[in-house]
Formats: sequence, C-alpha cells, structure tokens
Amino acid sequence: MKSSIHIQNLKCDGCAHTITTKLKELSSISNVNVNVNDHKVTFNYTDEIDAIRVKEKLKKLGYPSIEKTNSLAMKAKSFVSCASGKLSK
Repeated sequence: MKSSIHIQNLKCDGCAHTITTKLKELSSISNVNVNVNDHKVTFNYTDEIDAIRVKEKLKKLGYPSIEKTNSLAMKAKSFVSCASGKLSK
C-alpha cells in the first residue's frame, strides 16, 4: 500500500536525505520519496502498523506530521537531522 504524510520542519535536501536514509532502515518500507516543496513524504508499506512506525520515526527525527504539535525541541531535532543529512550526502 502507498501512503503520504505531510510533515513539519522539512527545509532542504539535507532533511530529505536524512529522512530517506532513516526510513529505508525500516523493514517493509519501500519507495521512499521526500518532496521538499510540498513538505510531504510518500512511501509504500505492507501493514498498517508500518505506517504508524514511519510517523513515529519522523517525529523522533524532528519532522512531526502536520497534525502534531511542533515544539521548539522538534525544531531543534530537525536542525540536527538536517545537518547530518547534509554532511552524509
């Protein structure tokens, strides 16, 4: 199945690289695509629990879905994720 999640704090290709890399680590998640302009992550999954795991992983990285609170801590986490994505490209 295919799903899309609109997220917060997505600013650049560094963010997109981190998100793509980390989501590909999840088994049963494939075809990860990050659209920086639309602030959207699209992916394929096999079970509904996998889609929930993706949301949790994004939140841990500092990219909560749009319906979640975007705290200062989330923004700081996304800054670190973005920087690590830029460095590992």
